[in-house]
Amino acid sequence: MYVILLHLAAALLYGTLGFWFWRSCMRDPAAGRVQCMSTNERAILLGALIVHGLAIHAAMFPGDDMRFGFGLAVSLIVWLAVCFYWIEAFYARLEGLHALVLPAGLIGSLLPVLFPGPHVLINAASPAFRAHFIIAMLAYSLFTLAALHAMLMAVAERQLHSGRLSRTIANLPPLLTMESLLFRLISIAFVLLTLTLVSGIVFSETLFGKAFRLDHKTVFAITSWLLFGALLFGRRVWGWRGRVALRWTLAGFIALVLAYIGSRFVIEVLLGRAGLI
Repeated sequence: MYVILLHLAAALLYGTLGFWFWRSCMRDPAAGRVQCMSTNERAILLGALIVHGLAIHAAMFPGDDMRFGFGLAVSLIVWLAVCFYWIEAFYARLEGLHALVLPAGLIGSLLPVLFPGPHVLINAASPAFRAHFIIAMLAYSLFTLAALHAMLMAVAERQLHSGRLSRTIANLPPLLTMESLLFRLISIAFVLLTLTLVSGIVFSETLFGKAFRLDHKTVFAITSWLLFGALLFGRRVWGWRGRVALRWTLAGFIALVLAYIGSRFVIEVLLGRAGLI
C-alpha cells in the first residue's frame, strides 16, 4: 500500500504541474511569460521526481530480491528521462516539452500500479549485472527524451510551414538549436546503447547466467542500434536534418521499445506469464 501511495502522489504532482502549465503557458492568452518554469515550479517538479524515485526504489527492492517488469520498466525509463529534462532545462529553453514530459511522467508513475506484475531479476546482486542494467536504462531514457524532443520539433516545423505558431512553439529556441540538442542526446544514448549491446553479447553468461542467443529482444535492440548509427553517420557525411532526421529518430526509438518493453508487455499483460528474467 505504501508503494501505491507513493506512485499516486507522484502522479498527482505531475498532473497538478501539467495542469498549471496548460493554464498559464498554453491556454491563457494573457500569459506573457517566455520562461514558463519558475523556481517554485522547478521545485515542484523536483519533488515529483523525488517521490517517483522513492516509489520505483520501493517497488524494485521490496526485500533482498530485485524485481522488475513492464510497468516498472516504463516508469524507470520515464523517471530518468524527466530527470535529464529537469537538468537540461537549466541550460536550454525547453518549455515546449512540458506538454509531453509531464503527461509522460504522470503515466509512467501510474503504470506500476496498473501493471504490477514484477519479476525477480536473476544475478541482480552481481556488480557487473547492475552496471549493465544502469547503462541500459540510461540509454533507454535518453532515447525516450530524444523521441519526445523529435515529436516537438515535428510539431514546430509543421506550424512554421503553416505560418500559425502557438504560444508554446513561439517560445521555443530556433529549430537549428533544438536539432543540435537532439543529436547531442542521440549521440550520448548511442554510446550507452553500444556498451549495453557489447556487454550483453560478450558477457552474457556472466550477466544472465546463460550463453548468448539471438532472440527477438536482441534483434530489435541491434536494429535500433543500426538505425541510430545510420542516422549519426548520415548526419556527419550527408548532413541529414529536418524531417529525415526526425523519421530515423522515431524509427530507432520504436525498435528500441519493441526490444524490451514491447516483449514484456506481451508476456506480462497480454499473456499473463510470470517468472525469472
